[in-house]
This record gives sequence, C-alpha cells and structure tokens, in this order.
Amino acid sequence: MSRYARQMILPEVGDAGQEKLAAAHVLVIGAGGLAASALPLMAGAGVGRITIVDGDRIERSNLHRQTLFTERDEGLPKAEVAAARCTAINGDIAVEAVVATLTPAVASVMVEEPNLVLDCADSYAVSYTLSDVCFAQNVPLITGSALAFSGYAAGVCGGAPSLRAIFPEAPQNAASCASAGVLGPVVAMIGTLQAQMALSCLIGLSPSPLGQMVQYDATTLRSASFRFDGAAEPAQAFPFVSPDMLESGDTIVELRDADEAAIPAHPNARRIDPAKLKETLPANGTGRLALCCATGLRAWRAAESATEFWPGEIVLVAASAS
Repeated sequence: MSRYARQMILPEVGDAGQEKLAAAHVLVIGAGGLAASALPLMAGAGVGRITIVDGDRIERSNLHRQTLFTERDEGLPKAEVAAARCTAINGDIAVEAVVATLTPAVASVMVEEPNLVLDCADSYAVSYTLSDVCFAQNVPLITGSALAFSGYAAGVCGGAPSLRAIFPEAPQNAASCASAGVLGPVVAMIGTLQAQMALSCLIGLSPSPLGQMVQYDATTLRSASFRFDGAAEPAQAFPFVSPDMLESGDTIVELRDADEAAIPAHPNARRIDPAKLKETLPANGTGRLALCCATGLRAWRAAESATEFWPGEIVLVAASAS
C-alpha cells in the first residue's frame, strides 16, 4: 500500500493532488519551533523537495518547543538536523539544508525557484523581507508567528495581499520567544496550521488559504479566522536591506549607542539619537537614508518621523537579522 494512501483516498487529493505535492519545491525559512511541526507534516505528505534555511545552532533552551531536536543535538546546526529528520521520515523526497541566515541581499535569489515559501523565522524583519520579495515575484508565502499564549498563520502574496497589507504599521514591540517566552503547544499549533495551509495551497484546495488569516489564543482555546483578499497595500513602506546593500551615497545612521553596539551596523554610519534625527540631519537631505538598529523596530519608528523632513527613500537595517 502506498505511504500516501490515507490522504490520496480524499477526493480533494487523489492521484492528481499527490502528483502536485511530489512536483513541489517548498522553501522553509527557519528550522525552529514553527518548523518543528510543519516540516515533518510536509515531509510525510510527500512534498517532493524541501529547502531548509537556518543559520542557528540548537540550544537546550530551544527544546521545549523545537521538538524536532533532542538533547544529543545540542550545538549542531538546526538546518542540518532538521533535514536529516525529514529524510528519515520520507526517503523518497529531496531535502536540502542551508546553514545561513536569510538576509535581504539573498532573499530574491532564494525565492526564485520554489513554488511556495514557508516563513518559520522568529524575526519580523525576516517576515517583512520575505513578504516584499514574494509579493514582487508572485510567490505564495505562508507566514506565522507565535508568542506567549497566542499566534497566527496567514497566506499572503502569490496573488493575495502582502503581509504589509495586514500589518502596515510598525509592531508594538520587538518581543521574541527568547525575550517574552512562549508555550510549546502554541508554537506547535501555529506550525501545524502553516503546514495545512501550505499543503492546501500546493494541492489547490478551495477556498485558497492565500488571503486568509487564522489566529489562535491558548488561554481561551479559541481560534478566529478572517479573509483579507481586498486589503490594500500601504502607500508607504520602508524596505529592509542588508548592510552590504548600502551604497557610498547613502546617509547611514546607527540608532544604537556605543554601549549597546560597540560596532555600528555599517562602517560609514553616524551615531545619532533617534530623538535628534531632525535637528542633526540636513533639512531636505538628498539620496537614500538608511536607519540601523538591532531588530529594525527603532529604525521603522524613526523612519515614520523622518518622512516629515527627508524627501528621499528611507530603508531599514536590522543588525540582528543580517
């Protein structure tokens, strides 16, 4: 009996759906908690090619939610261990590990070939970068986020509105699982939702998960869902760039002081307090303004105020995501 018999018996899948999965190439950014649930499900379902990108190594503090790993894996590259687990689940598929951090400089190239991208990164700078690239290249993106007791999964781009259409403004804070905490089952729920949305998209189920968001609250054990097919793209967006994408004509500002970042994100950066940008930078400055900080949040908020006096393009550099 085929290993896929139990899903192929579904009229919505059948031979045609299974062939679509076998022919698919999915790019997974991040091999942590969200991917710990999503990856085995996609490998088991027979997604023909999976590329896993993650530059981090496994830490003991990851294990409560990153259940694809064991204590023996501590210190090993997440992408490589995750790829080995997926291959062990299904030896008929091709799984590639890329031990690297996704940056704006390489995102466009990485997204060119896959049929679908899965955003399992714990970084909103990475999520917005993926959304910008996928939207431009018309590639479906299944993005997800989990923090504390809640999270969401959404299908964006690929003909649907982008992540910026749902969240056009800067996040309220830069909290992450490391700083704010999260329960393992919450992460697993969101990762499982991402896998379901990805498989639905690849098979071509209707209604499409693209243009839909699902939110989950573990404190009430309730979920909510809504569609955003008609959401408008924001009139103004500040793209994320890597330090190596900055040019000699750019005005580069490091918003972190020397105590927070002894080495600026770029050697040509000037250190300026975010509250003193207007009085320090030239009025009606020309060229591109690049604002740098750790996560990109301060840079985003500073960019919003800088539009009052800087007429040119404003870009953001998130040092922790580079």
